[in-house]
Formats: sequence, C-alpha cells, structure tokens
Amino acid sequence: MPCSYSTIAWSASLHKGVQKDVHYGYTTKSTAGEVFNFFSALGVVAFVYAGHSVALPLFTRDCIRMSIMVTVIGFWVFGNQVEDNILVTLEKPIWLIAMANMFVVVHVIGSYQIYAMPVFDMIEIVLVKKLKFTPTRTLRFVTRNVYVGK
Repeated sequence: MPCSYSTIAWSASLHKGVQKDVHYGYTTKSTAGEVFNFFSALGVVAFVYAGHSVALPLFTRDCIRMSIMVTVIGFWVFGNQVEDNILVTLEKPIWLIAMANMFVVVHVIGSYQIYAMPVFDMIEIVLVKKLKFTPTRTLRFVTRNVYVGK
C-alpha cells in the first residue's frame, strides 16, 4: 500500500510538470529559522525511517526508495511550496487523490492489527490464565472486538 500511494504521488507530480515561479531556496530568512528547520527535518526523517521498532519491518527497501523518489520529484516539481502531504499540493485529479487516500486508509487499518497484536495477546492471557476462561475462537473474537470497539 505505501508503494501504491508513493507511485500515485510521484507519477501525478511528474505529469503535472515543473510549476511556474518555482523557488528552491529556504523559506526562512533568519539563521535561527534555518537551524530550527534543519533539526525539524532531521527529526521527521529519523521518525519515519527508524523511529519505531515495529515500523521498520513494514517497509521494504523498495518502499523506502519510492518515498525518497516522491520527496525528490515533489521538491523538483513544486519547490519549497510543496505541502507536507504532496496530495494536497496536487489538488487534481480528485479521483486519483481519493484513491491514494483509500490506499492509506487500508494500510493504516492493516498496520493497526500488527500494532495491537501484543495487546490482544495480553488480554487473552489474562482471561485464560487468571480468570480461567476457556481459550476458544469465540473468546478471541469477543475480546478483540470489545478492545477495538472501545
């Protein structure tokens, strides 16, 4: 899914082409602003690519390369006027942006299952070992749905 989102972003950016009056310089004029922007960007990159031990297995090398390609192409096309979400900058076609956002929703729902798995296991262990429930599929179904529905 992240590769699909990235492919839509870079291909739509290339199709749109380099915009008029593109500026590639800093948006800030003070030294303090430049330092702040540098550390802010460093924090974003650190969080995205290595900020969480579970997030790394979710991304393949190809997806990381694709994300870097989106960054480079987006900056080349839109300069320093690119938004944090490149799809906001693209604006059109609406159906393509909607499809990319649906890919993100599907990816987040799938990722939630991976992140919540340790919590599901802990709840089931407490129910089975301490409260003496019988480990069945019904117990698993009910506990996971109650947890998600809360």
